[in-house]
Amino acid sequence: MHRKTRHMSNPPLTLYGLKNCDTCKKAMQALTAADHEVAFVDIRAEADLPDRVPAWLKAVGAEALVNRRSTTWRSLTTDQQAQALGDGAAALLIEHPTLIKRPVIDTGADILVGWTSGTEQALKN
Repeated sequence: MHRKTRHMSNPPLTLYGLKNCDTCKKAMQALTAADHEVAFVDIRAEADLPDRVPAWLKAVGAEALVNRRSTTWRSLTTDQQAQALGDGAAALLIEHPTLIKRPVIDTGADILVGWTSGTEQALKN
């Protein structure tokens, strides 16, 4: 008797990013190549940031979520930058979605930020 083994696909993921972001494109390609089912959500146009940002901040903190290499970061005042890394993070990230480090990947169990070897490793486990 021959038994067929069914290939178990990875759990579905949601990738929050920008359509024109090279890092987001790279992450999307790698995830789909690794048999992940990925839903892409544009953080400027489609994401419910007032709902998402507080949850992301709770999960990973402002240090991880705020993109301090962005043009948006450099355009903030010193006071706003301090706010972005403190109690005012949620309001600033919602007002300036490009201040969010990308991609933000929701696995259903975890929130992963950025496309790094650590993120890739976390998704393999």
